[in-house]
Amino acid sequence: MNLCDRSAIEALLRRHGFRFSKSLGQNFLIEDWVPRQIAGACGADASCGVLEIGPGIGPLTYELCQRAGRVAAVELDTALLPILSETMAGCENFRLVPGDILQLNIPALAAEELGGLRPLVCANLPYHITTPILTALVEAGCFESITVMIQKEVAERIAAAPGPEYGAFSVFMQYHTEPRVLFEVPRECFLPAPKVTSAVLHCPVRPAPAVSPRCGEAFFFRTVRAAFAQRRKTLINSLSSAFGDRLDKGELREAVISCGLPETVRGERLGLAEFAALSDALADRISGE
Repeated sequence: MNLCDRSAIEALLRRHGFRFSKSLGQNFLIEDWVPRQIAGACGADASCGVLEIGPGIGPLTYELCQRAGRVAAVELDTALLPILSETMAGCENFRLVPGDILQLNIPALAAEELGGLRPLVCANLPYHITTPILTALVEAGCFESITVMIQKEVAERIAAAPGPEYGAFSVFMQYHTEPRVLFEVPRECFLPAPKVTSAVLHCPVRPAPAVSPRCGEAFFFRTVRAAFAQRRKTLINSLSSAFGDRLDKGELREAVISCGLPETVRGERLGLAEFAALSDALADRISGE
């Protein structure tokens, strides 16, 4: 069965009495070049085990199974389980895991299902939970790379350089991975068609974080979140909301200027190295109270 043929998909879904769920963000692919290119982009081969999230009826799953040593697909919608049992029946290296990826122990799942293989993630993610899923996958700390199809605008923000499109989640992803947008996927490639264009984002996981602030990761990200909490304000004013109980405006100004930054700068203009320097400067002033 061609899992991207619209007529075949509709017949399959009718036979199983399946109805699309808006709350689960279900959009099935109807262009076979898309899953083929996504699977190729993730770099899977026989030495790899791939975790997929939200396989739908399995077009990307099938392509992954042709390349990887093993594929474990986590599916929340129980109505899709019998459909996947049918469409993936010929793939002996496939394992279906019913459940919610955000409720599972991801490192334990990867060890159990992909143990002994190089672990990768490759998935067409539901748009409405992209950020929590990516956060969970990164924080699991057990994958070599994460390749996902997500909303184009979100993909571009994740990979953005400092500027208007850049934010706290951009910093988080760039701290842990090296994200880049590979290609766009038009809305006409899906059934039903979403309202937005999609894009494929490839994120090789860094062997070590991009920067190593002396103050530690927790304080570094506290500084990053503070810098973006009030985007329209200057960095000093944004930092004042988070650190004002420990440092006055003058001390915050000194910290910013000590990093070679103008006092009128906004948080969206700082790269990772500048955030590391700033978080260390703030931590030094707090510890020296």
